Amino acid sequence: MKIFILGAGNMGRWFAEELNHNNEVGIYDTDIIKLKHLFNVQRFKSLDEIVHFKPEMVLNCVSLNKTIEVFESIKGFISENTILSDITSVKYGLEKYYKDNHYRYVSTHPMFGPTFANINDLKSQNAVIIKESDYEGKEFFRDFYESLNLNIFEYSFDHHDKTMAYSLATPFVSTLVFGGCLKEKTVPGTTFKKHMHIATNLLKEDDYLLSEILFNPYTVDQITKIGEQLTSLTQIIKNRDFLSMKEYLDHVRTKINSNNNLPTP
Repeated sequence: MKIFILGAGNMGRWFAEELNHNNEVGIYDTDIIKLKHLFNVQRFKSLDEIVHFKPEMVLNCVSLNKTIEVFESIKGFISENTILSDITSVKYGLEKYYKDNHYRYVSTHPMFGPTFANINDLKSQNAVIIKESDYEGKEFFRDFYESLNLNIFEYSFDHHDKTMAYSLATPFVSTLVFGGCLKEKTVPGTTFKKHMHIATNLLKEDDYLLSEILFNPYTVDQITKIGEQLTSLTQIIKNRDFLSMKEYLDHVRTKINSNNNLPTP
């Protein structure tokens, strides 16, 4: 397939390097320096060059706040048969955009990044394919993600964003709160070091990506639940109520054990 990638950030470059093995790949970014070390792909300096490339799919790898704007900027340079594709971490607004346009589309979410994941071994990582997407586009990405041994989920647009608020925004918010409470001193403790490792790696991610995930419309509900849990735990600690603490710990253990026992997709 002829695939034109918009945006040469971490994920855009990764897709270019992975897809060029079995596809003809072109890539564009407003910052041409980002294209410097990409090989076996066609590097473009302006969007109007897409006309000559004639892509079958346009893969949009820019941040969510620019995704629709960038799609709009290429409309005059692609055919009506071109499949539009995005990889945003939150799908808010995209469902309506796709429905309002006549192009076929495929929306996916590779749930890993070059900062956290071992790019050479992705079998423990996940990807989501939006089920309302075009059949051909879904099959393309299913084959691609399966070739990387990714665990694949298929969600609706709305289910995806609700799930991301739970699976990404909740731990992200908890980690940021941990980081915000840090003092300027070194302390012992294996658990503390593990949390520090998570927080350090989280903050290596792109600010726009973190904001995109946290600005998910469903994140506020998750933050509210975190606040409720903190309120409950604070009261137990203030009262030094061992029985209530035991009940709380058992309740949390049950939830964690039930999640650990869920089947792998």
